[in-house]
Amino acid sequence: MTTDSDIELSGPFQAADSSGRTHEVKAIRIFDEGYGIIDVYVDFAKPLDGGHKDAALLRQIVERLRALGYKGPDFGLSDPGLQESKLIVLEAPEEFATFAKSRGWKNLAEEFDE
Repeated sequence: MTTDSDIELSGPFQAADSSGRTHEVKAIRIFDEGYGIIDVYVDFAKPLDGGHKDAALLRQIVERLRALGYKGPDFGLSDPGLQESKLIVLEAPEEFATFAKSRGWKNLAEEFDE
């Protein structure tokens, strides 16, 4: 589900998990502003059936972001309570902020640095 406060980083693509099953990714998105740590939302067309922790699937999501210009380390899963049947929420490393800013993200914490 997207809102007016979302920035879509990637449209639809396919990603395979470690068992070789292909999953339809609808979008990768972030909120348009935040305080430092960025959660990355990966929307799927169908339920993942426990694929949230599948290393191959997560690696392909990060590789998609790298193909779009992200340079930096891999992501980790965000809070387990944020995960849903058709949604993976990843916690981006600090290096992701540069890429996110290039896509329109605003770091609200910078307002306090002045």
